[in-house]
Amino acid sequence: MVKIIIDSERWEFLRHQLLRKPLRLFSAFILLSFLVTGLQGCFKVGPNYKKPETSVPTTWQKDILEMDPALSPEPAKIKKWWEVFNDPILNQLITESQTTNYDIRIAVARVEEAWAQIGVVSGQRMPQIDVKGSFDRQRSSENDIFPGGDLYNQYMSQIGATWEIDLFGRIKRQVASAKAAFEATQEMKTDVMLTVYAQVAQAYISLRTAQSRLATSLYNIKSQREIVDLTQTRFKYGLASDLDVAQSEQVLAISESTLPPIRTQIENSIHTLSVLLGKSPSALKELLREPKPVPMLPDKITVGIPMDLIRRRPDIRAAERLLAAQTERIGIATSHLYPRLSIAGFFGFLSTDATDAFHWSSRTFSIGGGLNWNIFNGGSVRSLIKVEDARTKQALLTYEKTVLNALREVEDALVKFADGERRVLDLRHSVDVAKRTLDLSLTLYKEGLKDFQSTLDAERVLFDAENSLAEAEGITAMNLVKLYRALGGGWDPDTVERSETQTSPQKVQKK
Repeated sequence: MVKIIIDSERWEFLRHQLLRKPLRLFSAFILLSFLVTGLQGCFKVGPNYKKPETSVPTTWQKDILEMDPALSPEPAKIKKWWEVFNDPILNQLITESQTTNYDIRIAVARVEEAWAQIGVVSGQRMPQIDVKGSFDRQRSSENDIFPGGDLYNQYMSQIGATWEIDLFGRIKRQVASAKAAFEATQEMKTDVMLTVYAQVAQAYISLRTAQSRLATSLYNIKSQREIVDLTQTRFKYGLASDLDVAQSEQVLAISESTLPPIRTQIENSIHTLSVLLGKSPSALKELLREPKPVPMLPDKITVGIPMDLIRRRPDIRAAERLLAAQTERIGIATSHLYPRLSIAGFFGFLSTDATDAFHWSSRTFSIGGGLNWNIFNGGSVRSLIKVEDARTKQALLTYEKTVLNALREVEDALVKFADGERRVLDLRHSVDVAKRTLDLSLTLYKEGLKDFQSTLDAERVLFDAENSLAEAEGITAMNLVKLYRALGGGWDPDTVERSETQTSPQKVQKK
C-alpha cells in the first residue's frame, strides 16, 4: 500500500512560509505524484472479462407458432404491452404502480446503494487527506532512569494524506467490479418493475374475470328462478310432480352457493391491486366497483425471435453483469501475490511553546517509500484465487441457466396461450349448444313431451359452460400477460444506453 502523509494547519500561513524555502520539496512531491499516477494499473493482473457467447435457436418452434394464427415471429414491439388490451383503467393502474409500488421503490434504493458503493472503491484511487492537531501538557518523572521532573507543553499540527500506487490493478479491478455490480442492480430493478406490471395486470384481469362470472351466474340464477316458478305453477295445477319442484329448487340453491366465493375473489383482487399500488386494501373500491368485461385480446401478437431475449430480458442482462463483476474479483485476488509499493511523508509543526506553534523553525516533515510483499502465506492467496475462479464458473453457469429458463418460459407461455384460445373457442360453441338445448328441453317439458330431468340437466350444463367460458377468457388474457412477461416486455432497452446508465442511478429510474 502506498502512503503519503503531508501535515499542516492554517494553510494561509503555510503558503506564505512555503514560498520562502521549500520549493524543492514540493517539486519533488509533484514529480513523484506524476510518477505514481503513471504507474496506476500498469501491470493489471488477472483475466480480462469477455462477454460469453450463448447459442440460442434462430426462431421459436414452428409447430408452436402454427398452433395459433394470431402469433407472429415479427419483431416484438412490447414496450407498453398492456396497451394492447385497450383498457384505460388498466393503463392507469400500471402507470401509477411505476412510482408507488413498494417493491419498485425498494429496488430503486438498491440501485442508489450500488451507485454509492462505486464511490467507496473509487475513492481509493485518490489521496486520502486528513488534518490533525493536538495539545499535551506533560511532566517527566523524577524517579525515572533519567529523572527530570520537568513540566512542559507540546503543540502539534499536521496535514496528512495516504495514496496507494495501484501498480497491479487491484483498485482498478475493484472499481470495474463495483460498476458491473451497479449495472446488474439496475437490471434487477427493471426486472422488478416488469414483475410488478404483470402482477397488476393479472390481478386486474382476475377482478374482471370474477365480475364476468358473477354477472353470468346472476343471469343464470334469474332464469333458474323463473323455472322454479314454472314448476311450482305447474304443480299447483297438477301438471308437475312435487319432485320436479324439489329438483328445480335444488339446482337453484347449488347455483346460488357459487356466488359467495366469486364475491370473495372480487374483493381479494381489489385488495391485491390496492396494495400493489402502495395503497390501503380498500383504496381502489370506488374505481373498480363497477363491473367491466375481461380485457379484449389483440388480433395479432408479435413475439420476435429468441435472440431478442438476450438483449431485452433484464434477468439475463443482470446475470451477465454479475458474471462481469465476479470475473474482476479474480484479478483482485491475484493482485495479492504481488508487492505493494508505498510512499510516506508528513509536514507539520511541533513546538513546546504556543508562541512558536506555527513558526517556521518548528516545522517537521518526512517523505519516504517502502515495499510490502507477503511472499509466504501458507497458500491462502492462491486458494483465494481458486475460490474466486470457482465463483466465476458458478456465475457463468447461472447466466447460461438463466438464458435456458427464459427460453423455456417463452415457449411454455406460447403453448398455454395458444391452447387457451382454442379452449375459449370450444367453450363458446359449447355455450351456444347448451342454450339451444335448454330452450328445446324447456319447450318440450311445457308441452308434456319430455320429463323435467332433461331440463334440469340442460340447466346445469349451461351454468357450468358459461362459468367455464368466463373463467377461460380470463385465463387466456392472463396467459398473454405471462407471454409478454416472458418476452421481457414492459421497457425498451434501446432507450437506455450503457454509457449513460453508468453516470447516475437516476437515469435508470426512467426505464
